[in-house]
Amino acid sequence: MSFPKGFLDELKARIRVSEVVGRKVKLIRRGREFVGLSPFTNEKSPSFTVNDDKQFWHCFSSGEHGDVIKFLEKTENLSFIEAVERLASEAGLEMPQRDPHHVERAREEASLIDVMEMAAAFFREKLQAGVGAEARAYLDRRGLKRETIEKFGLGYAPEDRHALIGYLTAKGVKLAQMAEAGLIIAGPDIPEPYDRFRNRVMFPIADARGRTIAFGGRALDSEAKAKYLNSPETPLFHKGRGLYNLDRARKPAYDAGTVIAVEGYMDVIGMAQGGIENAVAPLGTALTEDQIGLMWRMAPEPILCFDGDKAGLRAAFRAVERVLPLLKPGHSLRFAMLPGGKDPDDLVREEGGDAMREVLAAARPLADMVWEKEVSAGTWDTPERRAALEARIEEVVGQIADPKVKTHYAQDLRGRIARLFGRDRGQGGARQPYDRGRSAGFGRQSWVPGKGGRFVRDPRLTPVTPELRRSALVQDKSAGVQKMEQLLLFVLLNHPELLEEYCEELARVEIRTPALDRLRNEIIDIAALHAPLDREALKNHLVSRDLADIAHRLEGGAALASERFAWPGSSREEAETGFLHTLERHHRTITLEAELRAAERALAEDMNEANWTRLQAIHAQLERSELVEGKTE
Repeated sequence: MSFPKGFLDELKARIRVSEVVGRKVKLIRRGREFVGLSPFTNEKSPSFTVNDDKQFWHCFSSGEHGDVIKFLEKTENLSFIEAVERLASEAGLEMPQRDPHHVERAREEASLIDVMEMAAAFFREKLQAGVGAEARAYLDRRGLKRETIEKFGLGYAPEDRHALIGYLTAKGVKLAQMAEAGLIIAGPDIPEPYDRFRNRVMFPIADARGRTIAFGGRALDSEAKAKYLNSPETPLFHKGRGLYNLDRARKPAYDAGTVIAVEGYMDVIGMAQGGIENAVAPLGTALTEDQIGLMWRMAPEPILCFDGDKAGLRAAFRAVERVLPLLKPGHSLRFAMLPGGKDPDDLVREEGGDAMREVLAAARPLADMVWEKEVSAGTWDTPERRAALEARIEEVVGQIADPKVKTHYAQDLRGRIARLFGRDRGQGGARQPYDRGRSAGFGRQSWVPGKGGRFVRDPRLTPVTPELRRSALVQDKSAGVQKMEQLLLFVLLNHPELLEEYCEELARVEIRTPALDRLRNEIIDIAALHAPLDREALKNHLVSRDLADIAHRLEGGAALASERFAWPGSSREEAETGFLHTLERHHRTITLEAELRAAERALAEDMNEANWTRLQAIHAQLERSELVEGKTE
């Protein structure tokens, strides 16, 4: 049985080669590729490479190579049909029916691609013609450069109802083909077919191979019924199964290690113009399971961008509900909330690409969003209401299908509930009374119940202590998160023997500084390929990978001078103790910062009893922590 080419392309787009190969071969990431020992020979040095971006593997020791289907054929003795069936089942694709006419259908689809490319050329031509003056002015107002317009193939659909029909007819395209491609409005009840897109800026939508399969059109007439209009479902285009800019974003996403999902086409284009090229957008729908799967194939933790207002939070919470049943080990989502009601295009245009990168660097993990979604949904000031919150959290955890992920979410959320309700015990195990006044003054404002159950600022509360204002947690200065990241890596540079035991712990650390994150990833790769390592060998490998400068800056930084356990002269025991202590402090700081931001935002938007209780509980934790006093020993 042969398959339509479109089916096999779709199948390969949904399956990561490294995931399938990784079940048979222990793979280690090296730059843009993965390497491992050949499954076909008894080699001792890894010569087997996998490239997800190219959907390809190659074995240098045996000369074998191919795609993901060929790998299953070779390693599991499957026929081509059996390999395709297994992969289709994993990808959630239905196998095509055995149909002798599929070759003809494939030929028809190829013909439709040609029609779409002709339409794209027409729209590009009209944008540069006199009739496209208003569209060019609109794009200029949006700050797009000429090279950006050309790169994304933007065009203009004239207001004339038959402009595209006339152009395609002259090219020999039949009305039936135009209708099947979704370019015109036609049917038994339409006396005269007419162009679907009129007086709109046109955005070509491509498949994973870069072929135009649909269009999005932005109305220039403020009275238009639909501001944005997309192509209908066609044999080429299924809006819930594709992503805008998928073809261009795949390689930058692979290089960056993440992919960013934004709301609209202009957000994608604006970010690309600002130097952030690994962004995609859904095609006029809320994010679907298929689209999440596509992004997971590009990166294990995509970042979703939302406005920071209430509407943006609601959209983020819907994405949380969508992804929970799909979670699997190593695959999740992160959430970047944009400031001041701006969208990514606005932020990049007004403040530059670095401002957007800062927002992305502060993206919050899915677990934080799950917690905020549930806690912000009610008031938890009585035992019965608190029990209801616990029951609801159990329901949420129950939506996670993967048992390992479910277990870890249950542990994480139980811990948050305990902290929220102040379930800590003092001497003798007695529960400590909850003192609302003791942690006042932290954050933007402090509030007490007023009339009608709302909250007002309490004039009796003293301002935040100088110690708290100077703390690393509040100001994020040298003793804060960045110093801890530097310290963790500096210990390992001087004591690489610790990598044999703590490599996995290092891989799980959330490192916010891009240069340090790159250094961390390279250290892990080097340790995996060249263990055991000594200090000089590690430095030599870093020199060969152009990372020596980052290591030298750590060594010359004054901030680490007093941390003697991290330096070469300390014993392994001292270095290990200091490393583990720093690791624990880093995790605790990241967690408290995330919970603090969520609590302050919730109270600012809705000053109710539950949000007040939540903020005070976090204050109490902060005051009990040595971080509040700025201690870093």
